[in-house]
Amino acid sequence: MENREDFRSYLNPAVISKLNSLELKARLVVEGFMVGLHRSPYHGFSVEFTQHRPYMQGDSLKDVDWKAYGKTEKYYIKQYEEETNLKSYILLDTSKSMGYASEGNITKLEYASTLVAALCYLMVKQQDAAGLALYAEQINKFFPPKVSKPYLQEMLKNLAAVKPSDKTNTAASLNSVADKINRRGLVIIFSDFFDDINSTLNALKHFRYKKNEVIVFQILDPLERSFAFGKDAIFKDLETAEEITTQPFQIQKVYKEAMVNFISRIKTECYNSNIEYNLLETSTPFDKALYSYIQKRKMLY
Repeated sequence: MENREDFRSYLNPAVISKLNSLELKARLVVEGFMVGLHRSPYHGFSVEFTQHRPYMQGDSLKDVDWKAYGKTEKYYIKQYEEETNLKSYILLDTSKSMGYASEGNITKLEYASTLVAALCYLMVKQQDAAGLALYAEQINKFFPPKVSKPYLQEMLKNLAAVKPSDKTNTAASLNSVADKINRRGLVIIFSDFFDDINSTLNALKHFRYKKNEVIVFQILDPLERSFAFGKDAIFKDLETAEEITTQPFQIQKVYKEAMVNFISRIKTECYNSNIEYNLLETSTPFDKALYSYIQKRKMLY
């Protein structure tokens, strides 16, 4: 029988990456996360299929809960799952830059895909509607939010088949999804954000303009932040195939300053727009991202 530490190990990207099934990865990451909490992440959440609100003039009598009336002699209207539970839209950048991995780490896309799968699994388990958009230069796959286990399996099947490809057009893809959202909900975005920063930030604000709550996860490889290569190297742009030969130590200081400014710009703009920002390296345990979602989920109820 597996103990607490066995489950906690499933939050380690290096451990979970050895499993073949994305659905199994998702389940074990969620279980490892829940074991790691002192109390259930569902504490205080409604898991009922219906909730009630007082009857108001104009409401249909067919929606009156007569059993509740019999107990309280007050009129209550049933609100069904579709009306009460959260709709979430998860957006995943699948462009070529997400295919990078330094030695000893998994690719940014594999890391993000595992987190996306775990979040979808957790949402459907909570009876929330989970949706998914896979994008690079454009939206390649879009699944509107639904609460369904077969639907979850279909999303995970498509997610497992994703390969890093194409250049990135983050702004156009985000704006396309924003235009599809008719009812406000929670938008969660996974990307390295290696794209035109101004247009990307404006696209993020588009979601807020439509009253959605937004969580941003910037996924980076540890070496993309430290640039600690330590020897002569040929650097190749994964999206344009452009190459440059250099000695990393000569440009490390300038690169790190540029990266710090890049990350700071995104973080600051997100903060100013009331968008939750999280920076995750591909070596970071998965529970950090899940905890961020759970905290946001509690705030919305």
